[in-house]
Amino acid sequence: MNPISDHDGETLVRTARESVTKYLKTGQKMTPPDEIRSRFSFNSGVFVTLNKGEDLRGCIGFPTPDRTLYQSLLDASIASATEDPRFPPVSYDELSEISFEVTVLTPPEVIKVQNPSEYPSTIKVGRDGLVVRCEFGSGLLLPQVPVEYGWNEEEFLSHTCQKAGAPRDCWKQKNTVILRFEGIVFKETAPSGSIVRVNL
Repeated sequence: MNPISDHDGETLVRTARESVTKYLKTGQKMTPPDEIRSRFSFNSGVFVTLNKGEDLRGCIGFPTPDRTLYQSLLDASIASATEDPRFPPVSYDELSEISFEVTVLTPPEVIKVQNPSEYPSTIKVGRDGLVVRCEFGSGLLLPQVPVEYGWNEEEFLSHTCQKAGAPRDCWKQKNTVILRFEGIVFKETAPSGSIVRVNL
């Protein structure tokens, strides 16, 4: 994955905000400037998170590097504001109260273990995000989530299973597949405020 500088992070977060602002104001998708296309033309997964005060207001993304980062960023930005099924769509007037956060993902890799009981020792809170795939579906939690909630590795696994619509101990089943990835996180310190790299 291409290294992401602090300047890149600022650009990604500002672009996410611009994309949503234009879409909510005009109903049209933003055409990314040439500098965005050229700098972020490599394939990467990305998530865009919207927070209103301390509360989540939307979070949508693409975990796998199937498309260029700039394409995924623009689509994830608009989707997080308008398509997260947990929340009503964000209104244009609300944007002044919302902080934007962008997480660039490394490609998810399957964790190989002899026995599911080994999973907690193969992941690290503060570094890894998780994907759980099982008979009930699949669920993903970003690396910053267990840090924010103070979970240990087992709790992180259990909550990712819940996100997949599965029982909390689903990670202990032989046929469950667990993947991990890392995330580089940038966020606004306040709505439209300065943008910082988040050290998990």
